[in-house]
Amino acid sequence: MYSAKVMDHFEHPRNVGEIEDASGVGTVGNAKCGDIMRIYLDIDENQIIKDVKFKTFGCGAAVATSSMATEMVKGKTVQEAMEVTNKAVMEALDGLPPVKVHCSLLAEEAIHAALWDYAQKKGITIEGLQKPKSDIHEGEEDEAEEY
Repeated sequence: MYSAKVMDHFEHPRNVGEIEDASGVGTVGNAKCGDIMRIYLDIDENQIIKDVKFKTFGCGAAVATSSMATEMVKGKTVQEAMEVTNKAVMEALDGLPPVKVHCSLLAEEAIHAALWDYAQKKGITIEGLQKPKSDIHEGEEDEAEEY
């Protein structure tokens, strides 16, 4: 069962679309469920996220977590955006069913991928940011799913 907030963000997603000439674009996916999430960031000279958009191909939870994640980073500094975790996204949505937790991880990873792209374009290092995986299960082939 989905919370009212999940349903609201699924039925009325915020910040859908693309940003032309985005400061950073991050695309991540989950080959096991087929979800693909792309986040676009417009970051100003003070490293503040002025605008953020997303495009997601996936289930309702993937759309809702994308929408919530964009709301959580808009207006924040790059460093504050780094602190948005999948747990924070889930809490902001009043929880997700255990089988949908991976959607919140996709949202966190998409933000990080967009920040990585921004850092590469600017030739800067963002403290705590690691090179993103294109698939959130990369390197986990032998591990069991924990749903």
